[in-house]
Amino acid sequence: MRTIKLIVIHCADTYPGMDIGVREVDRWHRERGWSGIGYHYLIRRNGVIEKGRPETEIGAHVYGHNANSIGICYAGGKADNGKPADNRTPEQKAALIQLVAELRERYPEAKVRGHHDLDKGKKCPCFNVKKEFA
Repeated sequence: MRTIKLIVIHCADTYPGMDIGVREVDRWHRERGWSGIGYHYLIRRNGVIEKGRPETEIGAHVYGHNANSIGICYAGGKADNGKPADNRTPEQKAALIQLVAELRERYPEAKVRGHHDLDKGKKCPCFNVKKEFA
């Protein structure tokens, strides 16, 4: 098994009305030339957690940190006006808390960070992950 040092939270940069899942993101990532979905988990608008890449496989979600991280993405992150927004549903927030807790049990040394914490050019995931998961 890989050594996991980071749990990285992302948003899909999708509008609130778009309930996308692993199938759509997998297609988008393949269209970019990747081998498949880059995230290990995706949280749909209704809070359902879908599995993407197996945890044993290196993700493709945060440049320079993929080898030692688990990537979680939530559907959303873009307001109707096209600007970045934390538009997680209550169900997504609860699912994210649950998933991060489970991952912290398996990887107790891992730090929880947002994509923007590791790549200053990103707004993703549109909320302060360090504060929310302190």
